[in-house]
Order: sequence, then structure tokens, then C-alpha cells
Amino acid sequence: MALTKRGKVWHTHFFVDGQRYRQSLETSDWREAQAKEKVLIAQASQGKLAPVSQHFSKLTFKEAAEKNLAERIAHLAPRSIQTERERLKPLSLVFGSVKVHRITVDMLRAYVAGRKSANVANKTINLELGVLRSVLKRAKLWHHFSEEIKPLPVRTQIGRAMTLDEKLRLTKTAEMKPEWQNARLAMVLALSTTMRACEIKALRWYDVDFLDGTVTIRRSKTEAGQRVIPLNEDALSAVRELYRRACTIGAPNPDHYVFPACENDRFDPTRPQKSWRSAWRSLRSSRGSLVAIP
Repeated sequence: MALTKRGKVWHTHFFVDGQRYRQSLETSDWREAQAKEKVLIAQASQGKLAPVSQHFSKLTFKEAAEKNLAERIAHLAPRSIQTERERLKPLSLVFGSVKVHRITVDMLRAYVAGRKSANVANKTINLELGVLRSVLKRAKLWHHFSEEIKPLPVRTQIGRAMTLDEKLRLTKTAEMKPEWQNARLAMVLALSTTMRACEIKALRWYDVDFLDGTVTIRRSKTEAGQRVIPLNEDALSAVRELYRRACTIGAPNPDHYVFPACENDRFDPTRPQKSWRSAWRSLRSSRGSLVAIP
């Protein structure tokens, strides 16, 4: 443990559990420097301070964020990687050239205020702060912010279960137009099997067992979500309808998606459909549909 003065500023240099720590105390007062050094030693002992060998906190935010993402990329899904890169764009505009250990609570508050003034949703701001928090945690600095920076309130809409009559009327409406086929069949599978939307989109024909009347969920949000689901009469009928269409468009191969991507009326069975949002909105706003259902 040693205090040294460089110019007018005191610096500390010490070891904890064989790790070397060295940094500026940003003060010219010797007593204040002693007090700050004791705090740093305590933080290092608790694992809250990055050793000098890592140099992570001395990187610019942009460099640190890229390094942090690169270290985690093997554990993230492609969509999660894309989403994090999107969240990094506004952060990099503000913090890109700032060294991580120079980021302050006031800077974060100003960032949140700026995003709010730009009418950015609270949920989006929270996601961006989540990326920033990940970088600061990697630099062992988040404990300086955790008590001051809290997630913004987000309104959560709670839906309700449809009655049997509502389900029947919605299904009957969905049969009215061919362009609602995907939304209708996806709805039947969701109601009959409790599969998530992402699980339905990820289904391939090798996941479907017509003999046993089951589908196998190989990829889900969690490991617990991987399961074999028995198909009731409605779900099996929907899958058979999808298979007949697959044969018609030349996409019945085992590795083809059950809900293939479609752009400009051209199917690509090697890619899954991304969304049924447009068809679903059209279906719900049509005459006779359940517009009031949340």
C-alpha cells in the first residue's frame, strides 16, 4: 500500500489477493487521499474494483461496450445481439468517447432527461440503461450508480382470457379471407397448445410427429420450455392444413419452417415468418370480429 503524488494529485498503489490496483485519487489533500485509499481497498476486497491488469474501466465507452458484447456473444441469440447493438447506438452518441471510469451519475441523469425530451418510451430508455449497466458492472463501477439510477416506471397491460364464444366468433371471422390463414392457424395452435409465438414461428416440419400427434419444442426462452406437446383435434387439423399448403408451395422438407417467410407473395421456407401483426390487426378490425378483445 503506497500513496504517491504526481504533480498536485495523489495516487494509490496497492495489492489485494495478489491483484494489483493503481489509480488516481483525484485530490491534492493528503488526509482526503488516505480516506479514499481505504475506501478503494475495501471495495477491492469485496470484488467491486477492477484490478489494474484489466484496464477495462480506462477504455472509452464505445470500446468497452464492444468488448463486453464480444465476451458475451457466445451466450446470446442472434436477435439479442442485434437488439443490443441497436440499444448501443444512442448510448454511443453520448458516451462513445468518454472513458468508462469518467461516467458519472449526473451524466446518466442528463442522458435519461435527454431521451425523455425526445419522447422516447420509458421501456426503451430502461433497455438502454440495461446495456450501460452491463458495461459498468463489467468495469466494477455499477455500485456507484445503483442507489441513484433506478428503472423508469413502465405501464403493463394485463390481458384477459377469451370466453369460448369469443374464441368461436374470432375463429369464424378468421376463415373469411385467405390472407388471414397464417394468423388463424397460428391462433389455433396457440389456443390449443399454449405455445408461445416465438415457439410457433420456430417450428420446422421435423418437429411435427403426425403418427404420435405431437410437436417437439426444441428452442424456447428457457430450457424448461423445451418439451413435447400433444396435439388435440383442432391443433392437429391446423398442422395438417399447414402441411397441405407446404406441399403446394414446394416446402414440405423436414428442415423447412411450418410458417415460412413470405414477401411479395413469395415463400421462403428456409426462413421463419417474423410476425402476424398486420394480419391480426386487420382481422380484429374487420366487421364481425372481436374489436374489444385486448
